[in-house]
Amino acid sequence: MTAEARAMILAAGRGERMRPLTDTMPKPLLEVGGKPLIVRQIEALARAGFDRIAINVSWLGEAVKQALGDGKQWGVSLYWSEENPALETAGGIARALPLLKRGAVVIVSADIYTEFDYRKLTPRVVEVDAAVRPCAHLVMVPNPPYHLDGDFVLGDDGTLSLDEHAGAARLTFGNIGVYHTDLFTYIDPNVPQKLTPYYRQWIAQNIVSGERYDGFWKNIGAPQDLAEV
Repeated sequence: MTAEARAMILAAGRGERMRPLTDTMPKPLLEVGGKPLIVRQIEALARAGFDRIAINVSWLGEAVKQALGDGKQWGVSLYWSEENPALETAGGIARALPLLKRGAVVIVSADIYTEFDYRKLTPRVVEVDAAVRPCAHLVMVPNPPYHLDGDFVLGDDGTLSLDEHAGAARLTFGNIGVYHTDLFTYIDPNVPQKLTPYYRQWIAQNIVSGERYDGFWKNIGAPQDLAEV
């Protein structure tokens, strides 16, 4: 298939902590306010103009594909990347590269609930496309109770670092980012690999920027999270 998508939704996770809900229902189709989590992401991306979206699936993937179809009901085109077994985040993105347009791509997780406006990422897409070196931009959020140590340090100048320094706060990655696809061309698309080691590598190379989002955001990791939202 010709590369098309400028956005990707990560939806291949098993959702172990959501069991027994996810024993028979794929996690992306769990509902908040009568609407599946992944549908909320599709709608948010569509409002921002990202109307070609790749989605990776694994556990109960056929159920997700049947529920969403080709995306026309939301005014988008959906492209499917199937994994068996699931390839974790980095492996999943690498597997989906043939579906993605080379250059800047917005990648979000299906299992977050947020009011973040993806239109804010449009300038970042332009910047990542124009950068001399392949780079990334991550949306950071205040540390939730279960992750008080955070992930990375966001400086006042918008740079991300691994270590504390003056005038900076350690924040949690909000599972929303803009990435140049060239970052993933060296990742084996057939081997499960997490993305965190690559984040650390890229940040150490000074090719990752960030921004802070203080609006509503929640990672739906367990049944109580779903109930709270």
